[in-house]
Amino acid sequence: MGLGREQEVEIRKPPRFMPGERVRATRHVKNDGTYPGREVGENLVRKGDEGYVRDVGTFLQQFFIYAVEWVDRGTVVGMRARELMSLDKAEAPCSAQSTANEGTAR
Repeated sequence: MGLGREQEVEIRKPPRFMPGERVRATRHVKNDGTYPGREVGENLVRKGDEGYVRDVGTFLQQFFIYAVEWVDRGTVVGMRARELMSLDKAEAPCSAQSTANEGTAR
């Protein structure tokens, strides 16, 4: 209908990040008024900050929200998958590729 809303229902697929996974912020995240004790518009997370997923929840029965502990900042902030990248899975494609090549070279 062209309303500019996201139509994909993320929770139909497994979460992209799991508790304990190390992640990096791909965007600056400011307080939209839902983070207590901070001013609206104040930076909560900066692009490049590294943290750990503490918990995975849902919002509006449509999106996963990842509670990420930003150790350097001493805060836990709810993040969307599009705002994060995994630091633990970054090495997985290389090791999977080398394993696949070992199985075919005979």
